[in-house]
This record gives sequence, C-alpha cells and structure tokens, in this order.
Amino acid sequence: MSDIHLDSAVLAALQDVMEDEYPVLLDTFVLDSEERLLVLRKAEQAGDAQNLRLAAHSFKGSCSNMGALLLSGLCKQLEEAGRREQLELAPDLLEQIEREFAIVRILLKSERQRYRR
Repeated sequence: MSDIHLDSAVLAALQDVMEDEYPVLLDTFVLDSEERLLVLRKAEQAGDAQNLRLAAHSFKGSCSNMGALLLSGLCKQLEEAGRREQLELAPDLLEQIEREFAIVRILLKSERQRYRR
C-alpha cells in the first residue's frame, strides 16, 4: 500500500481497534466519502461558500482519521477557500480531491479484499 496516499500505520492502528469490524469501517468510509463528494459538488455549483467550507471540514476530518493525509490536505485547502469565499479556487481543488479519492478508493478496496465477511 502506498503511504503517500494512505498511512499504513493509521490503518494498522484502526485494524487493531476495530478488529472484526475493520472491513465495515473501510466500506463505510468509501460510501460516506462518495456522499461527501456529492455535497461538495452541490455546494460549489450553488456558490455556497459556507456549506462548501463545512462539508470540506467534515471530509477533512474523516480522511485524516483514515490515514488519507493527502486527501485530508486537499480538503483543508478547499475548506480555507470556502472560509475566504474564494469560490474560484473550488473547481480545481474539487477535481484534485476527486482524483485523489479515486486512488484512495482503489487502495482501500484492495485492503478490503484481504477480509471476507
């Protein structure tokens, strides 16, 4: 697994804590993230800096908790753009977030395949 995209130490710690529920955590994060991306896109399209900021802040936290630090950093940039009402930065940042999430999703699905229900 690529530590650039996912911190394997964070995932190992989560696996220790979650035990048998670890695969469920991985699945939940992927599904939740897909929903969060939709919320971010809607806020960006609506020109809603406040909701963009809040959604980016929330996504940043969940990414950080899962060890997706590059993705978390991109969300932090989007959160700051929302805070400063610099909505012109949002399309490019969202594209970067979506690309990074695509990589993270593949890595997590690979991690998930190590476990059977």
